[in-house]
Amino acid sequence: MTSIARALLLSIAMLAQPVLANTEVKGIKFTDTLQLASQPLQLNGAGLRVKVIIDLYAAGLYVPKPDTNAANVISQPGPKVMKIVLLRDLTGEDFADATVKGFKANNSESDLAKFHAKLDEIRAMMLDFGPVKKGTVIQIDFVPGEGTHVLLDGKRRGPEVTGDDFQQAVLRIWLGPKPVDADLKQSLLGGK
Repeated sequence: MTSIARALLLSIAMLAQPVLANTEVKGIKFTDTLQLASQPLQLNGAGLRVKVIIDLYAAGLYVPKPDTNAANVISQPGPKVMKIVLLRDLTGEDFADATVKGFKANNSESDLAKFHAKLDEIRAMMLDFGPVKKGTVIQIDFVPGEGTHVLLDGKRRGPEVTGDDFQQAVLRIWLGPKPVDADLKQSLLGGK
């Protein structure tokens, strides 16, 4: 085989290989795919949470099938992952308070009453984080039929919080009508 033919075959073979790229937000890399509950998930989008002028965290949202419509993403069947990497030191109290505030802003009064105990569970779990250092990864796994799991640097914290409808209510923190950060919402939905 000539060297030109070998080079051509090698080039074709390289083109046939999947290209695994990462999305980078403020130096934090989000892989294009990950796996949860034996199902491959795709990065729907990633962005930056800013409060006033302070970068708080980078976040990536993983879903079975990417979509640019918030309601479709929230109601989409299958597992989902919200991956958050802190860009500054925070406390569990900071994170818990922001979670409760975002939850209340994006869910109806009836949902707030319905999910009061579950929201308290999540809040207590986050308060238990204590001081959380820059670079810490907080991952919220949504597994239908099983529950919402919170992981801190890969270690599961607290019990799962059951209820598929609760998972949708939590996702509204970032994707609801009054998201914690409108630019982050757009980024999580695949915008720039």
